[in-house]
Amino acid sequence: MYIDLIVLVVLIALVIIFFKNFSSFVYFFAIFDITLRVLTGVKNLITLADIKAVMNNYIPENIPSIVNKYLNGLPYDIFLWIYIIIYIIFLTYIIKTFWNKKR
Repeated sequence: MYIDLIVLVVLIALVIIFFKNFSSFVYFFAIFDITLRVLTGVKNLITLADIKAVMNNYIPENIPSIVNKYLNGLPYDIFLWIYIIIYIIFLTYIIKTFWNKKR
């Protein structure tokens, strides 16, 4: 089913509608992806089979894994480049914040 893609698109749309600036989108994108990656780490460390099965079914590994289910080839490559660019922008925001707090 498309539930994971629908949730991702709705959450991104809500962030864009309510915050209306690009930095909010970048922060949301990174926070959402990092959260999924942390949950994947927890999923890999859990030894209980029932909980692990539920997490495998309902929690995707990261944003590229969600998009990879529905895209392949050139569109997926374009998405990955956009993904990398968003993370580079996120890194510059984090570095600027760290640099300004250090002064």
